[in-house]
This record gives sequence, C-alpha cells and structure tokens, in this order.
Amino acid sequence: MWDESGTGVLRLPSGRLIRGRGLREPMPSGHPPRFGVYLLGSAPPEFGWTSRWVRWPDFWLPADPAYAREVLLEAWRRAEGERVEVACGGGRGRTGTALACLAVLDGVPAREAVAYVRRHYHPRAVETPWQRRFVGRFTGPADARP
Repeated sequence: MWDESGTGVLRLPSGRLIRGRGLREPMPSGHPPRFGVYLLGSAPPEFGWTSRWVRWPDFWLPADPAYAREVLLEAWRRAEGERVEVACGGGRGRTGTALACLAVLDGVPAREAVAYVRRHYHPRAVETPWQRRFVGRFTGPADARP
C-alpha cells in the first residue's frame, strides 16, 4: 500500500489509497506502483509494472468512455490491496477527473466527487467544465460498491 502522507496519495472513503501524479514531474521516492493507469493522447513508455493506457487528450475526455470506465473499475478493485497510480502529463485535469470517478466508484455521490478530490488531492484538480460534467454523469456498476 502507499504511505498516506506521500505526494499525491488520495484516500478514498473505503480506505483505498491511490496515487495521482503528473508524468512531467520526477517519480516520487519510495516503492513503485504495482498497477498504473495512464491518461494520455499517445501511448506511454513501458514502465516496468502492469499498466493500462486510456487515450485521453490533454484538457478533453477519454476517447472511449466505456473503456475508461472498465480501466478505472480495475484500478479501484486493485487499490484494495495493491499500489495503484493514475497519471497524466500534469497530474491535475485528466488525473483529477479519473480520481473523482474513482471516488464515485467508492461511494462518493457524483455531484460531490470533484469537491472531494479538490479537497483531498489538489485544489485545481478537474480543469474543464466538460471534465466536471463527465464526473457528474459517472456512475459505477452496482458490484463496485464497497
């Protein structure tokens, strides 16, 4: 598991810890993730751990929302016992949006998820109006509830 005081680590209501980060920043010290979700317009490099790439251009939304949901559900499930990170270039817009969706999967009402992530991860997370709407419309499958 992550150290809760570590850079970018978000604690979800269930206790799951997920690290958000910007790939343009140096890798935080400590253990690497066991699973990563990379939200980028083009394929990321090989990281040396299991990862999923979600095609997601900067300041926009995922190219395939159904696939994004599937990957986020996998990340949410893995975070129960593994070090999971979510990252984009800067670590705010796309990463914040994905973290807010993970909060919804964890039981935070969609209308409160952006505020939750801004309070517990970064005050400027989720950068655009369409990213906020994406979170507001995000719902997890019934089996995702803790």
